[in-house]
Amino acid sequence: MAYKKNSQNKKNTTKNDLAKKNTKQQLNSHKDEPENNSDKSTENPKDKQTPVQTEPSENEIKQQARQQAYMDFQRQQQEQAQAIEQKNKEIEHKVNNQQHDTEFSEAAESNEGESLAVIGETEVSEAYKTLIKYRQSKSVLENRIAENEKFWRMNHWDVLEEGKEDDKRIKPKSGWLFNTIINKHADAMDNYPDANILPRTLDDEPTAKTLSQIIPVILEQNDYEQTYSDTEWYKVKNGTGVQGVFWNNDKQNGLGDVDIRKIDIMNLYWKPGISDIEDSPNVFYVEMMDNDEVKLRYPDIKPGISPLIPGALYEDGNTYDQSEQTAIIDWYYKKRSAQEDEDGIPHVKTILHYCKFCNGQVIYASENDPRYADRGWYDHGQYPFVFDTLFPVERSICGMGYIDIIKDNQLYIDKLRQAILENAAAGARPRYAVNDNGALNEDDFLDLSKPLVHFSGNLGENDFRQIITQPLSNIYETVYTSEINQLKDTSGNTAASQGQASSVTSASGIASLQEAAGKLSRDSNTASYRAYRKVVYLVIELIRQFYDEPRVFRITNENGQNDYVTFSNEGLQPQSQGQAFGIDLGERLPIVDIEVKPQKRSQYSKETQNQTALNLYGQGFFAPANADAALSCLEMMDFDEIEKIKDRIKNNQTLLKTVQQLGQLIMQIAPICDQNMGTNYTMMAQQMLAPYGGGAPSPTGSIQQIGNGSLSKQAANATRNSTAPK
Repeated sequence: MAYKKNSQNKKNTTKNDLAKKNTKQQLNSHKDEPENNSDKSTENPKDKQTPVQTEPSENEIKQQARQQAYMDFQRQQQEQAQAIEQKNKEIEHKVNNQQHDTEFSEAAESNEGESLAVIGETEVSEAYKTLIKYRQSKSVLENRIAENEKFWRMNHWDVLEEGKEDDKRIKPKSGWLFNTIINKHADAMDNYPDANILPRTLDDEPTAKTLSQIIPVILEQNDYEQTYSDTEWYKVKNGTGVQGVFWNNDKQNGLGDVDIRKIDIMNLYWKPGISDIEDSPNVFYVEMMDNDEVKLRYPDIKPGISPLIPGALYEDGNTYDQSEQTAIIDWYYKKRSAQEDEDGIPHVKTILHYCKFCNGQVIYASENDPRYADRGWYDHGQYPFVFDTLFPVERSICGMGYIDIIKDNQLYIDKLRQAILENAAAGARPRYAVNDNGALNEDDFLDLSKPLVHFSGNLGENDFRQIITQPLSNIYETVYTSEINQLKDTSGNTAASQGQASSVTSASGIASLQEAAGKLSRDSNTASYRAYRKVVYLVIELIRQFYDEPRVFRITNENGQNDYVTFSNEGLQPQSQGQAFGIDLGERLPIVDIEVKPQKRSQYSKETQNQTALNLYGQGFFAPANADAALSCLEMMDFDEIEKIKDRIKNNQTLLKTVQQLGQLIMQIAPICDQNMGTNYTMMAQQMLAPYGGGAPSPTGSIQQIGNGSLSKQAANATRNSTAPK
């Protein structure tokens, strides 16, 4: 009867209900097993009865097999549907990204798609005239950069004797300027930046935490350390480094991703007389492309020789066939657009537009694209170029570099060295005045291997005389040394800044000298951190605009393990603020703050941090009983990651109090157990709790004695020793 009843129920239920019922029965059967085992341990063996086990019938086995097969089929169907849906989303995302590509967009001129025809040959012609004006005003800067490159390559004698014939004199090339540049670059890389993303509201905390994890991965995929290094080289030499933050649709197999590149100032043009790139109404970026590639990528564009040849002033010894290249111009410009928000309130928004053209022919223009005509090329509305200036100059975006400041010293050092070397060479190899009518055999005289020198007739003083070379006075060596010292002092490249102090040998002492002498490097690094913060901001804004589909990132957690994080721009999109009193509060745009801190690259910095940790440990800061005194002392100290140290001390203090409270409870229960059960738990508890005060709380305000006395006594002794007269 039971089987027939089950069969009748089967007819009245769906297959999904049977699957759920079967799963529930299996879970209940597994759940009951430990309970049965526990009952077996407590029941009387005499009352124990062996349960009757019945094997399932053949029909029941077939029914369960059919149910399991159907569940597996449903799961496979669901997985396939999810995979198809994800693939469709990726395809849709790639199609949307192609609309942001100058080659594949439907609005590109070569695709003959829908176009608003706002930007044409007339607008491009006017833009090109503006570009020529910008270039003329930038000629002084370009000549200075080209000259600095000669100094960097140690070809400064070409600058000193430009237009003169080679006089075959000694031309020494000392590396004092070169040494300064490489040391400044090393200081920058020793303090390579790292970003920490902070939320402005509590709701954005998960998004900010995930961004802090994935942005280093995005930068690593862009080989950003190399980009940062190249930018710092350019900045130290010429006074300004520029980075470009773009969206590249070719990355990630067509999904697109952030693209960060170092920009040569020779290829960039902006309005003269401004100190912020955002104040320029137009920005032009020019790249030279081979004519064959132009024909392949843009079939409708006619390549030709352009007067714009960025980098032509560089004299690197190579020759380029400029007739086989064409200038491709990226034109960024801003427009103010009157718009209305969701509540109908009008406001003015600055929109960034983009146009790519060549030889007066439009390749792509965002204003011609219906998708971006009102939106702009990038939603953040800023130029994708970040300037990092070393020594600023009024009414100029570009500043001065170290070569601009110390190249005169380098020239005078080598000119003085030239005179000293020529004097030394003249003194080491004497010269002689010989009468043309004399009878001296010059071949014998010049051949040092011959012991005899032949002559005919009389060899008088008027026929043959040595030219005496007077050695230079010591004053010239003093001037030479003074020029070297002046170059070092001006650039801040002193022995102390490099840790070259003979009286100090410890790592902490060398680090202290470097910190005292490294004010110039710290100031330069601070400017680089400001530029880095702007780069990270642009990266976040591109993520907000383009990361529509979830992406997986591999990150390394604090334990060194690999974690996989899935992220999309959902948390960066406008969030609803709900309603209040029946009124819609609208939406808010999640905004995050960017905190930049240096990574610990310098070995001396690491040693200093390790020494600080050892000193804190030796003074008993990490002893839980000293927590109150240690925290009071830390409030007057300042070093990296001090908050983590405070949290660790507080956690240790909390753990100690918990152990002491449990110890008191154990000491109350142990005597009762010993009395009733005949055990020795009291003595065991006392031994175990002895390191924690034996289960008894320490008196309020007491400090545990450690090592050479209490923490306060050790601090007092350290103060007396440091202030005692030597």
